[in-house]
Amino acid sequence: MIPLSLAQIAALTGGRPHDITDQDAWITGPVVIDSRQVGPGALFAAFPGERVDGHDFAAAAVEAGALAVLATRPVGVPAIVVDDVTRALGALARHTVQTLGTQVVALTGSSGKTSTKDLIAQLLSRLGPTVWPEGSQNNEIGLPLTALRAEADTRHLVLEMGARGIGHIRYLTELTPPRIGVVLNVGTAHIGEFGGREAIAQAKGELVETLPGADDGGVAVLNADDPYVRAMAARTEARVLLFGEDREADVRAENVRLSQRGTPAFTLHTPTGCGDVTLRLYGEHHVSNALAAAAVAHQLGMPAGDIADALSAAGTLSRWRMEVTERADGVTVVNDAYNANPDSMRAALRALTAMGQAAKARGGRTWAVLGEMAELGDDSLAEHDAIGRLAVRLNVSKLVAVGGREAAWLDMGAKNEGSWGEESVHVSGTEAAVDLLRDQLRAGDVVLVKASRSVGLEKVAAALLEGTAGSAHEAGGAAR
Repeated sequence: MIPLSLAQIAALTGGRPHDITDQDAWITGPVVIDSRQVGPGALFAAFPGERVDGHDFAAAAVEAGALAVLATRPVGVPAIVVDDVTRALGALARHTVQTLGTQVVALTGSSGKTSTKDLIAQLLSRLGPTVWPEGSQNNEIGLPLTALRAEADTRHLVLEMGARGIGHIRYLTELTPPRIGVVLNVGTAHIGEFGGREAIAQAKGELVETLPGADDGGVAVLNADDPYVRAMAARTEARVLLFGEDREADVRAENVRLSQRGTPAFTLHTPTGCGDVTLRLYGEHHVSNALAAAAVAHQLGMPAGDIADALSAAGTLSRWRMEVTERADGVTVVNDAYNANPDSMRAALRALTAMGQAAKARGGRTWAVLGEMAELGDDSLAEHDAIGRLAVRLNVSKLVAVGGREAAWLDMGAKNEGSWGEESVHVSGTEAAVDLLRDQLRAGDVVLVKASRSVGLEKVAAALLEGTAGSAHEAGGAAR
């Protein structure tokens, strides 16, 4: 965070100082919302939660080194009291970005945001100091916290923007106005809340609508292979840069292929040259993510050969996203349990199929351990049924559907598609899934674990790896 005095913070947020003896004291540490992360000179933002109230930890935060607390009521220690802590953080983020004048790159999409953000960050870090979110901090709290990590030498600020309704992304762009905006895809994530893909496209397109015009350096990086995204070119005054496999894309991939391990390779074409890319990430869907990152890097001046080299060296930075670990006994665990929607579920199953080809040749099997995809509304039954059917069509060896009604629909779809019996099983929870897998897994098997975050299937992956010696595949980055 750039240094700010308590008086400046009060003025920027419209707050009222309480129990502060020196308003000219400077916040020199980070802004945090977890009292366990407090360090000297920090500002602790107190949020009421479902189970705990951050205000109750104000004294502990100050004792740990926080200079003051951003709160909605006096807390008995130095505090700046505001009406709304979320909006106060947003005001501080806006001031930081305006003061620094750093290059802001924002991206959105129904799937692939976090993986693409990680790729963009690794490419731009080669051009200069870059700040990006840890994990998936893409809402009205996480985005300001990321922006507030920027410092005087920060050259690039990469931000992920999520939406659960119309106007959400527009609000985020007001906090941290981007100059480069990336739209990956319009899929079916949160379709139950939006009501249809057209509404999702309307929400995602708010990003390009808020970009500066072409004469002022605004650039909209759009997926040429997604008709909903490509149509957003008409909604922006920024210059449009297309990426994809379409021949008209400015940044495109040719000769896409998958290794026996399921890692993609392709020839990258940019307006300034070409380069060969061999990704360390699993699944063909990462080609599109890599092209989006390449388009941003190209726009910011990176030569095509350097982009190709950087993409080939990039790994995964965020946990529980296609983390691939091979146990000492030859079982491979693919932990993709951070979240799920129909598009990402299909991509993960196809990646599992590609990874499993070599395993099956050696007598191994592919296992899909799947749970609920949340927030699908009226489409939930059909979408879960379709994923179960897809597992059969892709010749997945075993399906383990974990959870309640939605998991039952996964199991039903598989059995109706393939007249499966023992190939698909429905279990009530993670403990039952772990027991089944521990009993039946054998050397050479590949296990995909994926569901919406609320299901907690990362517990299954953790249990399968607990107490076993294993190593992360080079292609997937470090296991965590």
